[in-house]
Amino acid sequence: MEIAFQTDVGQQRQNNQDYVGFYTNKSGAQFAIVADGMGGHLGGDVASEMAVSHIGYEFERTDDTDIESMVKWLIFELQKENKHILAKANQYDDLFGMGTTLVAVLISGANYLVANIGDSRVYRFRNNELRQLTEDHSLVNELVKQGELTEEAAKHHPQKNIITRTLGVSQDVDADVTIYEFEPDDYLLLCTDGLTNMVDDEQIKTTLMTPTSLEEKCTALIQQANDAGGLDNITALILHQTGEEGAR
Repeated sequence: MEIAFQTDVGQQRQNNQDYVGFYTNKSGAQFAIVADGMGGHLGGDVASEMAVSHIGYEFERTDDTDIESMVKWLIFELQKENKHILAKANQYDDLFGMGTTLVAVLISGANYLVANIGDSRVYRFRNNELRQLTEDHSLVNELVKQGELTEEAAKHHPQKNIITRTLGVSQDVDADVTIYEFEPDDYLLLCTDGLTNMVDDEQIKTTLMTPTSLEEKCTALIQQANDAGGLDNITALILHQTGEEGAR
């Protein structure tokens, strides 16, 4: 498994509220996680860093490789971290109302789980096809699902940044968690909406197809988002299943 990631403040923001991490547990299972914080001048920074670093630290202490039991572990950790973020937000006035999106991929052998809260995304690139594995938890996506808004209109809707699920803010934690199997030469892209609001799926697909290193692919995606205006912080993490081992 190869990995590379990059995060950038973008062209319009003063600070970067995205946070990204990659962790390995005692049995060699791997965990990639990306968060996009929100709320107040400092709150977004704090919430996203808390979510990534705390859950990543807890993962490193595990030795489990069973993907089904790791689903239960992750749901428990998300609930625990939600309480931590709420407690911190209630403790400090300048952090009140902070929260974060979160996408994660947990890899064990041939299997991986994808977890999602909010509108950060996971894509899979396989056999020259790009597929979004996560569903945006956003107001405009709900309107699209109800047939009240077209996908094209959703891209430019004035309320496209309203998130319907977050980590923090609410007592409820409702993450989507799905298990998949790797195939040889699969790519997974974890990213924040600072990328996907600026760079369309066709550009992402073309970049992942380009015969360059993972680091260069990340750099290219960040550059494309900045060239398109860089209206938000931008984070891209790419995983590549390099061969037959671990796939079936």
